[in-house]
Amino acid sequence: MYQLISMPYDNFMIGRYGGAEGLSRLLQETDCHGIEWVWGGEPVTRSVPKNIVNGYHLTFFNDWLDYYRGNTAALSERFGDQWESFYRGRGAEDLIARYRFDLQQALALGAQYTVFHASDVSIEETYTHRWNHTDVQVIDAVAEVINQVYGAEDLGVTLLLENLWWPGFSFTDPAVTGRLLSGISYPNKGIMLDTGHLMNTDWTLRTQEEAVDYVIRQYRAHGELGKYVKGLHLHQSLSGEFAAANSGHLPPDLPKDYIEKFCFSYQYIQKIDTHRPFTSPAVRRLAEEIRPVWLVHELAADRAEEMKHAVEIQRYALGYHPTAV
Repeated sequence: MYQLISMPYDNFMIGRYGGAEGLSRLLQETDCHGIEWVWGGEPVTRSVPKNIVNGYHLTFFNDWLDYYRGNTAALSERFGDQWESFYRGRGAEDLIARYRFDLQQALALGAQYTVFHASDVSIEETYTHRWNHTDVQVIDAVAEVINQVYGAEDLGVTLLLENLWWPGFSFTDPAVTGRLLSGISYPNKGIMLDTGHLMNTDWTLRTQEEAVDYVIRQYRAHGELGKYVKGLHLHQSLSGEFAAANSGHLPPDLPKDYIEKFCFSYQYIQKIDTHRPFTSPAVRRLAEEIRPVWLVHELAADRAEEMKHAVEIQRYALGYHPTAV
């Protein structure tokens, strides 16, 4: 099992972590094998050694389906006249081209796998939970996009589909999971099971032990489909109480301008999707049950020392490092 650290792939964060030398030192000190890059869409000019790259998370637009389908009326309603500048394109062809470029970047970096968010949600929906699209509409569109980007021949990189708690792939319905996988022609495919995202689908969870039980139940409910779970984005999110109290309505101070609204809502999402390290040894049951090829410590941290500490806490819960953190 490879243990990795999730990191933003941009010049600013690479510099903040001390460049190639600092990143290598972080991996050595945490006894991790490599990094899963999360690309933010901007050109990266700072070099990093290929041997520390194991995974690559493709660009993710949270609200992309209407753009892909050419529903300009819906886009104008939500974005005003900002949607073309936000997407840096005018529709499906530009979106596919962006993902193809992204995939080529992953291949050039030598990534073993790529991650694709199989979900769609508008800013308003994150608050109201009144969905514009069904799970099936979203996953069928995801399959269309992936088939155009990846094709049907193995490129030597694994495609992993990541679950969220919004419309699309949530890993709570085996029928939806099976439909998504069967709709994708690319043969080297699987699932990156995000534990925190799955916890966000059940607002009644209050302890890490309850959360581990819940994730394992969902995994076992998938039966034979469980073999497709090749990676874990490991973190915990017990925000159900906050989500229940702050969902179902738009906040009265939600900005009108789309970019301002996006930044405002991102803070709200971070309070739901907390990306905290597991501290309970119950998390060992997840690793033992699922046995992923890649276990990714996907934890919130701005600086190297913060990340090192968070990873050490979670690795200690997993049973590594016999001394206390």
